[in-house]
Amino acid sequence: MEVCRQQADSVLCKANADDAKILIHLLEGKAFVWNVEDARKIREQHGLVGNLVGALVRKPRQNTRLGLPLQLLPEEARLLVEIGAATFVRSCEQKSAPPNHDGLPMDSTSVSATVDDEDSKTKAEAYAQFLHSSYEEQRQLALQEKQHTLESLADRIAEGRSKRKRQRCEQEEELMESSSQGPIKEFQNLEKTFHFPEEAMMVQIPTARTPLGNVEEVDLHQVSSDWPYTGHKNHEMRFKVFRDLWQKGYFLTSGSKFGGDFLVYPADPMRFHAHYIAICFPQDEEIALSDIITAGRLGTNVKKTILLCSSNQEGSVTYTSLQWSGLQ
Repeated sequence: MEVCRQQADSVLCKANADDAKILIHLLEGKAFVWNVEDARKIREQHGLVGNLVGALVRKPRQNTRLGLPLQLLPEEARLLVEIGAATFVRSCEQKSAPPNHDGLPMDSTSVSATVDDEDSKTKAEAYAQFLHSSYEEQRQLALQEKQHTLESLADRIAEGRSKRKRQRCEQEEELMESSSQGPIKEFQNLEKTFHFPEEAMMVQIPTARTPLGNVEEVDLHQVSSDWPYTGHKNHEMRFKVFRDLWQKGYFLTSGSKFGGDFLVYPADPMRFHAHYIAICFPQDEEIALSDIITAGRLGTNVKKTILLCSSNQEGSVTYTSLQWSGLQ
């Protein structure tokens, strides 16, 4: 236990010493990370997992392999901010309104809409030009690869054609002429006949979100539409449990699919299955017997130990493990 706490303290010190803070973008109570390096740092340095929720360019409707952004649990986002590793930000549009023909400032809403439309149109045209240039470049590379392949197979192509000609009892002179000129004709027409579909073009996946405008910092301790959890009793209870388990060296993810608050892993979830299902209960409230039986049956069915977790005002967390005796 002491070793785990020393490791957690070293992580805290390392986070405080890092000047380049992670930007966590808030949107209606949800926390997102748009930079791939920040997502990597969150997992490798801070032992937090999150959940990739972004669709891939080629297959936007599938949900098996997802990409950026990385969505964090409220507890994960708050923990990163409290240890000094991240900052909450939100988008803000602050454009000054130019004067109209009367010398008075124009309506800021219409000005913002006009500027946004112009910026969007310019970016769309630039992106279309980029795609066209990328397509032409990839088409030339594919054409060169096709030519190289035909050249390497020229002898085999000629041999195959000669064999078919012999089977048709053609003259030997015609065979030699056909075998020597066949591939050359294909090379001459390859530039015109070669087709490279746009669907086969490689598309670059961004590793960070393109800034849409200015951002402003969000105060963790003030309730807002972007961060509505401040002072919420259930969130405070869940956060204390989450922080305590994280300090003990565990990895945690959402436990909603198993009927709990968190899934608790001994190490990175990419390497291990979850050992525990953490369910948070207020310390001053009784737990119904039916809830205990339900939790026990749940843990038995998925072969995991149930952790009944509660915390007091000082932040100390009490754990009670629940497991049928037949599994011991």
